Amino acid sequence: MAKPDHICVGAIMGAFGVRGEVRVKSFCAEPSDIASYGPLSTEDGAASYKVTLTRPVKTGYAVKLSGVQNKEQADALKGTRLYAPRTALPNLSDDEFYHTDLIGLTVLDTGGETIGKIAAVLNHGAGDILEVRGKGLGNGLLVPFTAAIVPTVDLTSGRVIVDPPEGLLDPPKAKPDAS
Repeated sequence: MAKPDHICVGAIMGAFGVRGEVRVKSFCAEPSDIASYGPLSTEDGAASYKVTLTRPVKTGYAVKLSGVQNKEQADALKGTRLYAPRTALPNLSDDEFYHTDLIGLTVLDTGGETIGKIAAVLNHGAGDILEVRGKGLGNGLLVPFTAAIVPTVDLTSGRVIVDPPEGLLDPPKAKPDAS
């Protein structure tokens, strides 16, 4: 498990070529910044790598990691997440948050009723979405993470306030019988 003072900044997608380079998907706001946070470590902290970007590739960057010399070593790292110390990352403005800080926060509606907890923060290209899990939510609830819908994020108290658009919290309707 990752240390709380480390933030996941990328993941190794697999080998790139035969000389030990890997394909890395960056989770940074500015993707190329992944190489500027000093050595990156694995989730358990057992390994640490100096990162050198070699060129952009589809879905990320070709990267040379210190100590990785051949395709076999690079292949063995596929799926490895890379972490930077929180102290190496830039300070955020008041309306920005690291995804890891949001996971686990209690979600309340504007009336103070508990909806659930944030299980994940997703981004499929159109902005961040909070995945909320809780009693009565079935497979979960997806909430757009916008200032209009999530007006309050209080990391100190461990909660967010959601002002859901009409219908977001309505239970799914049963499908009509096909008979």
